[in-house]
Amino acid sequence: MLREWLSQAQREQFASKGYFDVVGGNTGNQYRIYTGTSANVCEIDKSGRLREGLCFTTIVDLPIGDVMLAQKIALETCEDEVRALARWFTPRNHHFRQTRG
Repeated sequence: MLREWLSQAQREQFASKGYFDVVGGNTGNQYRIYTGTSANVCEIDKSGRLREGLCFTTIVDLPIGDVMLAQKIALETCEDEVRALARWFTPRNHHFRQTRG
């Protein structure tokens, strides 16, 4: 289901890199959603460098793709609420799988 909700560019990015970028619906900030269910979302700068990490997930256990879709939709439709509720962390590149494999 996740792939059906991604744009063509996001599908290609996800297939080749294991993550996809999303634009926040309120601020226009860029976010990168990595494969995972928590501590897998980072705000990125215009150069694609990681800025701050956001940890937020679903209340119930769901498959990884469903959680990632919920994160995408939340950032696009209620970004301010996500930012207010998320647990913030300092990301490090080695925390995230950069390529699929």
